Amino acid sequence: MSHDRPLQELPCLNDYLEGSMLSLSQKSKRKKRQCFGDGLDTENTPHELIQQWSPPHKQRVVCKGKENEENQFVLARRPRKRREFSGVSWDSLPDELLLGILSCLPLQDLLRMSRVCKRWHRLAFDESLWHSVDLVGNPQLDQALGQVLMAGVLGLRCPRTCIGEPHFTHTQHLRVQHMDLSSCTVSTQFLDDIISRCRRLENLSLEGLELSDCIIQSLSQNTELVRLNLCGCSGFSPDSLGEMLKSCSRLEELNLSWCDFSTDHVKAVVRNIPSNITQLNLSGYRQNLTMEDVKDFVERCPHLVNLDLSDSVLMTTSSFPILQQLQSLRHLALSRCYQIHPAALADFEKFPELQTLEVYGLVQDTYLPILSKSLPRLQINTRPFSGVARPTEANRRDRTMWGMTCRLVFRS
Repeated sequence: MSHDRPLQELPCLNDYLEGSMLSLSQKSKRKKRQCFGDGLDTENTPHELIQQWSPPHKQRVVCKGKENEENQFVLARRPRKRREFSGVSWDSLPDELLLGILSCLPLQDLLRMSRVCKRWHRLAFDESLWHSVDLVGNPQLDQALGQVLMAGVLGLRCPRTCIGEPHFTHTQHLRVQHMDLSSCTVSTQFLDDIISRCRRLENLSLEGLELSDCIIQSLSQNTELVRLNLCGCSGFSPDSLGEMLKSCSRLEELNLSWCDFSTDHVKAVVRNIPSNITQLNLSGYRQNLTMEDVKDFVERCPHLVNLDLSDSVLMTTSSFPILQQLQSLRHLALSRCYQIHPAALADFEKFPELQTLEVYGLVQDTYLPILSKSLPRLQINTRPFSGVARPTEANRRDRTMWGMTCRLVFRS
């Protein structure tokens, strides 16, 4: 008959398990849980603050019911997956916008950005970003110089730098138009490798460098040259110099002062100098520059505005009528031309357009106020250094190059 009893009258399963190991373990767990809770209460644990600063998905939800009066269980929510960023990513930006962003970076940061990925490497070396580069402060330039030139720079400024082998990876012509390599330490072989790849030079300064006939012949291929500074250069012949001056017919500023010139070099200059030269520096030739030479280049260059003939021992007062033929002459330098008597300097009042006169070494400081009073229109001895064709004038402390400021600057 016991088998016919309804299910409602069956005793609870827990009544049969009160003395079993399962019931004992459950009771021990409840005691441990109660003891643990009592310990927290005695320690004054700030449960409210913990719940307040805890993220929502970590909050515990305790469910109770008639069937779970003794056994409690916790429902834990799984953390939601973070939604992917739906905004504009770097990869979705067009090249034009990325180039605009990269154009605001300095040189070192631009090189670092080029390592991010292949696309950024391609954009970082885009020709539009490498318009002009100033590498002053980098003591050694080898492969880096070749990479900068191959990047398509139009202006390069790196005077007083040690230049090694540039390591060009192609034979194409360079785009550089303005380059200042003044007082660099470079061999003629590496310098020839650079100049021979140039065809579009407009402004060039090789002041103080050892050159060769090959380098001068390479310069002849740059027919767009406007300013050329070869002050203090040596190592080339009069014939190559004359051919170069014939080819570079657009020259307007030429600095050939203090070169290792003989009389033949000076003759090659005055016979082949372009007629549209407006600024000329032929100082430092002492006994190699004669009065006949002065007469020749004055006839060839009637539009001279700035002329420097300092340190020419053979210059005398008889050159004044010749120089007076230059109707546009505004700046004249005759410093240390010791055969010119100081009293004869008053004749420069006959030069209508003359503005500045440099006569260092000819006039003593005590006589200078008297001379200035007799020539009130002129500024006397205000420019100790010539700025003809030089990329940066001596009295300027900025980092300009022929009036241009480089966009990318190396900061050591």
